[in-house]
Amino acid sequence: MAATRLARAKVNLFLHVGALQADGYHPLSSLMTFADVGDVVAIEDSAEFGFVVDGPFADALGAAADNLVLKAREAIAKAFRPDWSPFTLTLHKQLPIASGVGGGSADAAAALRLMATRSGRGADLEDETTLLRIASELGSDVPVCLVGEPRLGQGRGDELSLPPAFPDLPAVLVNPLQPSPTGAVYRRYDEAGAPGDAEAPAWPADLAGVKAVARFLAGCRNDLEAPAIALQPAIAEVLAALRSQRETMLARMSGSGATCFAICAGLSERDALAAAIAAAHPDWWVRACLLAGSA
Repeated sequence: MAATRLARAKVNLFLHVGALQADGYHPLSSLMTFADVGDVVAIEDSAEFGFVVDGPFADALGAAADNLVLKAREAIAKAFRPDWSPFTLTLHKQLPIASGVGGGSADAAAALRLMATRSGRGADLEDETTLLRIASELGSDVPVCLVGEPRLGQGRGDELSLPPAFPDLPAVLVNPLQPSPTGAVYRRYDEAGAPGDAEAPAWPADLAGVKAVARFLAGCRNDLEAPAIALQPAIAEVLAALRSQRETMLARMSGSGATCFAICAGLSERDALAAAIAAAHPDWWVRACLLAGSA
C-alpha cells in the first residue's frame, strides 16, 4: 500500500527583491506560507526502483531525469545509505508548471519526508539537520517546503525565521495556465534596474485577524510582479479579475508568477469568489484554499 504526502503549494504573501549580487543571487525578503492544495507524492513497494508522473500537468514537466524528486532520491540515498528494498515514487502533478507556487520544490520536500520515513530516519535533530542540508542543495525553496510552515525567508530565501503570529487566511489561487519562467522574470527585473529592495517591512503590533493581515500586506509588495506582467500579460488579467470582485480583500502575484492569490474575509466569501472567477474564466486554473497561519 502506498504512503502519500501532500506537496502543498507555497505562496509568497510578499516578496521584496534586491539587486543582483556578485554571487549571482538576488537578496530577498519574503513571507511564505502554504495552501491546503498541491501535488501529491506517493511511495510504494515495487519490483525495481521507479518514478512515475501522472495528473493533469504531467505532460508539461519535460524530461523526468531533471525532476527534483529523482534528485532528492539520489541525495538522500547518498546521505543516509539506507538498506532499501525497491520502491516507486509517483508524482501526481496537480499544480500548473512554472507557476510561482514552488511546485517542484514542494514535490522534492515531500519525497524527502517519505523516503526518510521509509529509511527509519528523520525523527531526531541530527537527521532533520541532514534533511535540511539536502534540501538547501536541491534549491533555495526546498528548505521552507520541507519545514512546511509559515516562515520569513531572507538572504537567498533560505535564511528562515518565524514570523509574528497571524491567522489562517481564506484564499483563492488563480493561474491563467500560461507559464512564467523564473529566470526570464529575474532578467527582466534586472533590465529594469532592479527597482525594489530586500528590506523586510516593519511588523505591526497586531495581526490577529484576516482584515489586519490584509491591511499589513497592502503596504508590502511583490517586486517581480511588474516584470512578470511585462513578459506574461495574462497575469494582469488575473489580478484585474480578482480585484474587481467585492469578496477580494487583497490580490497579489505569488513568486515569479503566474499564479495569483486573493485573500477573503471568510470561507463563504472565498467560495463565492472562486465560483465567480471559475465561471467567468473556465480556461483558468482556480482553487479555493486555506493559507496556513503562524501560531
